[in-house]
Formats: sequence, structure tokens, C-alpha cells
Amino acid sequence: MINKYIINFAKVFLLVDLLLIVYSLIFQNATWLLNTQVAFLGSLFVTLASFLSYRKNVTNRLATFEKKREEKSLEDRDKIDEIDDPFDLYSEYEEIPEEELTTEKIKEIINEEKSKVKKHSIKNAFTSAGGFVSIYRILGYGSLIFGFFALNNNGIFLAIPFLIGLAIVPFGTLLSKLVFKKELED
Repeated sequence: MINKYIINFAKVFLLVDLLLIVYSLIFQNATWLLNTQVAFLGSLFVTLASFLSYRKNVTNRLATFEKKREEKSLEDRDKIDEIDDPFDLYSEYEEIPEEELTTEKIKEIINEEKSKVKKHSIKNAFTSAGGFVSIYRILGYGSLIFGFFALNNNGIFLAIPFLIGLAIVPFGTLLSKLVFKKELED
């Protein structure tokens, strides 16, 4: 099913790029066309690299989650609790009577929760590092930078067509979301 979405997005990207190629050939020159295509291909490569690295990251996290879930013993929970809380999200919660809630106790609870958030955010940064420091993304950005410098060093860099070429992928994504809205919601 995901491949169908990728193909639909690719069709829109290529259609928008084809329209830009036709515009460049009719109303502009070959340098304008070259700038748009170098930027488009670099941007497309970065986007695909990001998609692949994050997909791999999510797949690994899901596998880890499933493994931990299987290892965790849920036998001590009754069936109603499993239905109400299938992921065991609320088992740490302990009811504190209102009489015992003093300002010091509230501050202690808040500080404890803040420390949990900090621990989780640091852990999350390390576990998701593979998504933003993957070899795919480095190669994607490297190709975009290489294309920019190749154009600039040869004296044929034009900023406006380069930016238009970079905008094809975000514009194509937005257009795809509008065109395939019903399919994406299913």
C-alpha cells in the first residue's frame, strides 16, 4: 500500500517537473532548465533519502517495541485491564488523596515528571539519530551541495530557477495531498 502512495507522489513530482521543463524550453534557456533540474534532482534525492532513513528507523522501533511487549509479562493483569489499557500506559499512576497534596508534594511530582521527560527526550534523540544522520541523507544533501557548487563554479548558477527547482518537491507533495486526499485518508 505504501508503494502505491510513493508511485502517486512520484507521478505528481514528475508531472510538475515536466511542466517546468516545457516552460523552460519554451520561455527560458538551457541554463535556466539546467538549474531547475539540478535543484529538483537534489531535492528529490534528499526527500527520498529522508523517507528511507525514517522508514528504517520506524521499522526498527516497531520491532523493538514488539519484542519488549512480548517479553513483558501481562499475566498479572486481568482481562478488563488489558482491554481498557492494552499498552499498559496507566499502571504507574498512583492515586494521591487531596489531603496529602501540599505545595511541596506538588513541586516534587512536577520535578519528577520533568526529569522523566528529560530522560525520554535524550533517549529519543539518541534512538532517532539514525534517521537524521543516515548515510542516505548525507549523500542526498551532498548531491544537492555538489550540484550547487558545480553550477556556481562553471558560472551558470541562477538563483531563481534553482529555488524553483527546489520547490518542486514541496509543491508536488502539497498537490499530491490535495489530489489523493481520499486515498491517503483510507
